[in-house]
Amino acid sequence: MYIFEYTLEAKSGDARAGYLRTPHGNVETPIFMPVGTQGTVKTLSPAELKEDIGAQIILGNTYHLYLRPGHQLIEKAGGLHKFMGWNLPILTDSGGFQVMSLKGLRKITDDGVRFQSHIDGSYHFFTPEKVIQIQNAIGADIIMSFDECPPFPATKKYVEKSLEMTLRWAKRGKKAHQRPNEQALFGIVQGGIYPELREKSAKALMEIDFPGYSIGGLAVGEPKENMLQITSKLNKVLPVNKPRYLMGVGTPTDLLQNIANGVDMFDCVMPTRNARKGSVFTRNGKLIIKSARYKEDFTPIDSECSCYTCRNFSRAYIRHLFSVNELLGMRLASIHSLHFYLELVQKARKAILTNSYQKFSDEFGKNLDKIME
Repeated sequence: MYIFEYTLEAKSGDARAGYLRTPHGNVETPIFMPVGTQGTVKTLSPAELKEDIGAQIILGNTYHLYLRPGHQLIEKAGGLHKFMGWNLPILTDSGGFQVMSLKGLRKITDDGVRFQSHIDGSYHFFTPEKVIQIQNAIGADIIMSFDECPPFPATKKYVEKSLEMTLRWAKRGKKAHQRPNEQALFGIVQGGIYPELREKSAKALMEIDFPGYSIGGLAVGEPKENMLQITSKLNKVLPVNKPRYLMGVGTPTDLLQNIANGVDMFDCVMPTRNARKGSVFTRNGKLIIKSARYKEDFTPIDSECSCYTCRNFSRAYIRHLFSVNELLGMRLASIHSLHFYLELVQKARKAILTNSYQKFSDEFGKNLDKIME
């Protein structure tokens, strides 16, 4: 019988290296998960994700997959892995963040959330139980509890009330989970920017006992110092023998700083969304590949990068593709940026295993905040 398992292999300071055991393979941590919101990482094939980028696990979105094509259809197809042709691990989020972002199109009660589809205005109702039912049908290896993601800013009174409801939902969701031997259900730590509420949330979820813990609500506009304060606090509270997943974060610098605070798993749309707009990450910071300055630049995006894009194409060619609106430009930029992120966490892992993470982070991170125009 399958049992989800996290193994901690080494620490360097508070930075952790380990691996996750899932039905579709092991995942080495720290790890970045490319976002495949609607059952695809935009512009890229599963083969490119595995062979050119080195992705070990990708993320799908419960809210979007529920609306289109529908979880029943995905279940009929044999689950999301078969439906999208991806045979490695998948994580699905709960849709809590997406429902929160609907604002005027949703109403929250203790029972759940009534909302209107952003597609056609139709009405739907998510309960903690239904969200788990949807994810059971989708069949991801790791699934999320349903939560309310408080906005920023929000008063402490509002966040505390929201947190209490999220904890009640966590209990209900765990009780409703029908496939605990095949899918690991993570609890989501909320509490806004208030350290004492975060600690309260984490301890309450630990009493419910989940195989892993997500940290939500830290990609909603709060200052970076608040985010780092919270992850540092939770590093001292969350169990050592279970994975920590920081949801929706972030820049390469964010990854380095939060790995140092004991976070194991990350996801963010930033590398692919920026790439589709002509902005890519390099070891010397961000590069705007659409810029006219690269019209006759026949060097790779990053001369030290080994990705498919940098091995075969020049800045001038990729700029040309963007200037004539060719889709290949977005694809090549996305391959490079995701490769950059995956290579970053792989190098971080190696540094942790050799107990040299701080040195690595200082050296690798010193140029990442630069903007190359």
